[in-house]
Amino acid sequence: MTEDLLAGSAPPGDLEPSGRTPGNGSKFAGAPGLRDILVLVRVLPAWLSVTAIWLASRVITTIVMEAFAASKGRTYWAGPHPNYLQLAEFWDSGWYHRIAVQGYPSTLPLSTTGHVLDNTWAFYPAYPEFVRALTAVTGISWDLLAIIVSLGFSLAGALMFHRLMRLSLPPGPSLFAVLLLCIAPLSAIQQVAYAESMGAFLLTLSLYLVMRRQYVWLLPVMAVMDLTRPVGPAFALFLVVHVVCRLVQEPFTRKSRSAAFFAASFSIAMAAAWPVIAWASTGSVTAYIDSELAWRARHAAASNGMPFEAWFAALWNLHAPVIEFLVVAAMVGFTSLLFFSRTVRRLGTDLRMWLGAYAIYLVAVFLPQSSTFRLLVPMSPLLGAAAVPRSRLWRLGLVVGSLGLQCLWIWFAWLDHGGGVWSPP
Repeated sequence: MTEDLLAGSAPPGDLEPSGRTPGNGSKFAGAPGLRDILVLVRVLPAWLSVTAIWLASRVITTIVMEAFAASKGRTYWAGPHPNYLQLAEFWDSGWYHRIAVQGYPSTLPLSTTGHVLDNTWAFYPAYPEFVRALTAVTGISWDLLAIIVSLGFSLAGALMFHRLMRLSLPPGPSLFAVLLLCIAPLSAIQQVAYAESMGAFLLTLSLYLVMRRQYVWLLPVMAVMDLTRPVGPAFALFLVVHVVCRLVQEPFTRKSRSAAFFAASFSIAMAAAWPVIAWASTGSVTAYIDSELAWRARHAAASNGMPFEAWFAALWNLHAPVIEFLVVAAMVGFTSLLFFSRTVRRLGTDLRMWLGAYAIYLVAVFLPQSSTFRLLVPMSPLLGAAAVPRSRLWRLGLVVGSLGLQCLWIWFAWLDHGGGVWSPP
């Protein structure tokens, strides 16, 4: 690579200005120094550099998770000091396992008051069904294979993310963006029995195909993506806006225009696919929505699922209308400034449209709580903007801050589950 990870540039060649080989003259003669490592990184193929970054990050995260688990007492999912396989099965992992073993219920479970209770229809099927199929073929147990699948998609996602960044950024910032992705505060979610790494890979691939105008290849990827994580409505909005912008701003051949229109129409249909499947399977038109809202019933600001209502309800629950207005105004102002900042503009129009579409979708649909941080994973292209500044201090601060927040998230959200709605990951 032409730029190292923590600085904007580095002098080419294998010799220092004095003519000595890098690392000579250090306290430990013959031992590789930092300059040696950076030179090696620059000459490695991009895919190998990305793989090395990914592997190192996963080792660090595993050590942190194991260290915290060793000091943890009994939990809902395991006894004291859980091993890694047990740790990876915490929280929603159990729901995915239940889907793989039992499938989905034909009748929604109801409380004594007639409200829909927590159930598997709130979780999309692609990840658990994929792991179940591999389990049947390989004979490997769910708890181990689910982690392997998540790690595999995590590596594929890092490699694909680098290719996506290279469409708009130079080699150095692109590689640093991969580092930020791999050590992100919630990166532990990439190596547990969750669908996040699979969904992130498919989303990154979909964005790459849109930016390359490969709409036909986009169709099967988008179909699986929309059955993996609930990003379908946001992606459909993005794709419709993308097509409109292309019609206005770019030359559009007849063949490409037809493919783009079909892809946009298909994205709208796929966004509705899982709710329709839930309806057909249970007989309830609102089966999926009711299942999603079941988790909100515990929240003081529980909402009825109307667009944008959940965030306002959560703020209104503070009983401070002035604070509510200021918070909303600050969110809108910050988001507007962010999307029009110089570094975010470097990402290109398509990625900015995706970030805007997903931000609107997030505020329109989801309730603000600790799980919202996990829902920010699809906005990972913003890491490319964070990687643009060349200041070593800025980059070092991002790395240290990301690792520190990762430790905090693993302890508070993944292991310390006594905080009510502001605890679940």
